[in-house]
Amino acid sequence: MDQKILPASSSMKEFEAFLKSPYKIGVFLEMHIAQLKNVHMMAEAHGKKMLYHVDLIHGIKSDDYATEFICQEYKPHGLISTKSSVILKAKQKGVLAVQRVFLIDSHALEKSFKLLEKTKPDYIEVLPGAMPGLIHEVKQKVNIPLFAGGFIRTPQEVQNALDAGADAVTTSKRQLWQHFL
Repeated sequence: MDQKILPASSSMKEFEAFLKSPYKIGVFLEMHIAQLKNVHMMAEAHGKKMLYHVDLIHGIKSDDYATEFICQEYKPHGLISTKSSVILKAKQKGVLAVQRVFLIDSHALEKSFKLLEKTKPDYIEVLPGAMPGLIHEVKQKVNIPLFAGGFIRTPQEVQNALDAGADAVTTSKRQLWQHFL
């Protein structure tokens, strides 16, 4: 991944700011299914590649059927999900698969390692991303490219995540988008 920042949008206003940016790959977090076609067409018109967070698309269940539909209809660059069925279907459809994991305690960390063995995603998104020690530990254990996201608020926290082994940082903070251009 050439980009160190993956701009994340959860509104059309944020998405429009991403479209005007020089970044080529972005993340759309929360949206209604009715917005997906328009978002896809706008991204395509601007030469942007999108990662859609399937679990946060309202109006559609985040399962392998929805994943197949999104892959066939919108041909996204990638899909993000916490669900193994979504990751496995995205990989089957040749779409970049990003397994989102929440590292809230030691039990969640161990469960995440087992899940990653099963799904073998193209990327992992670790949340919260403001924990460089855990980013390093996960990166060493699974050797899968990794995004860090959540609670990264300053340029130093972005740099800490990157130094710990994150390949990129997902963030909706536009000041961070600008800082790392």
